[in-house]
Amino acid sequence: MKVPVLDLKAEFAELRDDILPTLERVCQSSAFVLGAEVEAFEREFADFCGTKHCVAVSTGTAALHLGLLAIGVQADDEVITSPNSFLATAEAITYCGAVPVFVDIDPATGNLDPNLIERAISPRTRAILPVHLYGRPADMDVVREVAARHNLRVLEDAAQAHGARYRGRRVGGLGHAAAFSFYPTKNLGAYGEGGALTTNDDQIAKFARAARNHGQTARYEHEFVGYNYRMQGFQGAILRIKLRRLYAWTQRRQEIAREYRRSMAGLRLEIPVDDARDECVYHQFVIYTDNRGSIVAQLAAREIETVIHYPKPIHLQPAYSSLGLPPGTFPAAERACDRVLSLPMHPQLGNEQVAFVANAMQEVLGERRASAD
Repeated sequence: MKVPVLDLKAEFAELRDDILPTLERVCQSSAFVLGAEVEAFEREFADFCGTKHCVAVSTGTAALHLGLLAIGVQADDEVITSPNSFLATAEAITYCGAVPVFVDIDPATGNLDPNLIERAISPRTRAILPVHLYGRPADMDVVREVAARHNLRVLEDAAQAHGARYRGRRVGGLGHAAAFSFYPTKNLGAYGEGGALTTNDDQIAKFARAARNHGQTARYEHEFVGYNYRMQGFQGAILRIKLRRLYAWTQRRQEIAREYRRSMAGLRLEIPVDDARDECVYHQFVIYTDNRGSIVAQLAAREIETVIHYPKPIHLQPAYSSLGLPPGTFPAAERACDRVLSLPMHPQLGNEQVAFVANAMQEVLGERRASAD
């Protein structure tokens, strides 16, 4: 039985009858950049997130970049974030001419350890950029408390957390702004690139709308030098279709996660901890194991696909060697990257496939740990 980590072909088969007429409608309207479909998606996604504004942009990286600029990050500022993320989290800081300052993660969750933030603050610190990694909300209460004490701004990296809830509230409105990615692999994915910035701040939204469109506040009225970060009409239309299914898809991801957790309880591996007060949307279902290479090979022999998210923390990437942060600087993040493995997780997984993966993990890992472990 083949079990892919993600199956976009199966997803398209589910959506085909809705998507094809919608694409024809976009072509008939010729609204290929921004336009009515994008505007409608902005309203619908803002409502979904419980925020006043949504500004649709070309990519998740663009959303991070504009979000940082909108909250006032400038050249030579410092922005505190996690080294355990995709490179775009740090790249967006660099785009602003600012410097990423990393703090280690909480090994239990994989997210930035909020108790380490304060010691990383300097006179140059302008903002905190927490990442809701794998769809699991960061500890935003502590992040916001620290930010308030030091007059810092907060931008959520919600690229993997569409629909996740923190203390009953959806991510996207927990900081001054939040950046989402709609890359095709995301829980809410476009058929190409896409991103969005959500906020309750009128000025942040106003800046982002102009900045994504060459600094225009009216046609051919350029208030400042901006960017070409506009969303395509096709992507807005696709995202509207998928957004209507996101709640059901999230429930299915959570069902799969519960079955994985149940079947793998006691095996010689670790699974990130969920806070009962929050709601993880399981962009990925990750485990941590000391025998990753062997497990990957044995699962591949059973035609079960796996992926490593992410094999190397950002501070050890060649792109950030200039920061001078050697191995051992952030031991929890480095250990997580050495041991992390993503198992198949998507709403189109059938119960038989889920059971097949769970049984394979039991076979591969052998005996369960003693209860005293």
